[in-house]
Amino acid sequence: MAFCLQQIINAAPISALYALLAFGYSISFALTRRPDFTMGALFAFTGQIFIFFTGFGWTALWLTYPAALGFGATVALIYGLLAGGVIGWKITGPLQAHAPTSVIPVSLALMIVLMELVRIAADSRDLWLSPFLNHRSILWDGGGFPVSVTLIQVIEPTFTAVLLAAGALYLSNSAGGRAWRAVADDPFAAELMGINARNVVVVAGLATAVAASIAGLFASAYYGSMDFGSGLMFGLKVVMIAAIGEQTSPSRCATGAFLFGFAETFFGAYISFEWRDLAMMVLLVLLAVTLRRDSRS
Repeated sequence: MAFCLQQIINAAPISALYALLAFGYSISFALTRRPDFTMGALFAFTGQIFIFFTGFGWTALWLTYPAALGFGATVALIYGLLAGGVIGWKITGPLQAHAPTSVIPVSLALMIVLMELVRIAADSRDLWLSPFLNHRSILWDGGGFPVSVTLIQVIEPTFTAVLLAAGALYLSNSAGGRAWRAVADDPFAAELMGINARNVVVVAGLATAVAASIAGLFASAYYGSMDFGSGLMFGLKVVMIAAIGEQTSPSRCATGAFLFGFAETFFGAYISFEWRDLAMMVLLVLLAVTLRRDSRS
């Protein structure tokens, strides 16, 4: 019982990351209807920028560690939004309109470009954050197995839940949300009603970049490091999770991703950590094939 409770606590942060990424991905996918791994690239890029500029603030600017973390997070969010805006406006946006099948390879190429930019800036060194907010508080000593939680395990899921609730309320109750739903349903009809579909797509892309950037910050803060292999895996899993569920419903995508995070954590804890990623990807593929077959029958 104590071990199971500990795994629930451990699953909360990773599930929150998946949910935030899936919510942001669905906002853009509802409009473009094309798979896109750019979110994974921005996720990893922002996380690495956060670590790099935190180190720069600490060593070069002589900031205190909390101030260096704040400096790194601010710069990372700015870089993430700028990168997301430029990529959406100048690269993936035009490709979606004229060559939509090329978005997937281009998004993978963008991931490599961003990875190399950070690698060159870091002089090919692996960067790590010093642990913070990681003091363990014992919740229950279950028969010699202490169930513990750290402050970051509480802050990250809580803040993510607030963001997702605010995003869902905005999409369901605001004029911007109504415009988003209109363009998602029929962009041509939305244009006839006076809605600028192009602007809606651009704003949705920025919202996706915000979700990816915040998730990248959380992941780097939680794990202490970030690499683009993680960005690729997170992005691929989110695309697969969205493909199984209702891709145009951010709330449903976020719920499915949250549950997937719990399943992944429990698989690694009870069965095999080494085979976790392979097993979960196989599960996603089997679910996608099964659901696709059922929808045709």
